[in-house]
Amino acid sequence: MPKMKTKSSAKKRFKVSATGKVITAQAGKRHGMIKRHKKFIRNARGTTVMSEPDAKIVKQFMPYDR
Repeated sequence: MPKMKTKSSAKKRFKVSATGKVITAQAGKRHGMIKRHKKFIRNARGTTVMSEPDAKIVKQFMPYDR
């Protein structure tokens, strides 16, 4: 059976931790920072753990990254 392909868009945006959780960047920081509160910008730094239903979908795109 041939190798399964990884979605290029998924491998650029997501990372799977050692425990199997999907790590992703915080959402909502691309534009429109003027209208955001300082607290929102501060809390949206770094990365976050994706919710389980969404992580299940992303893991299908990256078959060898489990």
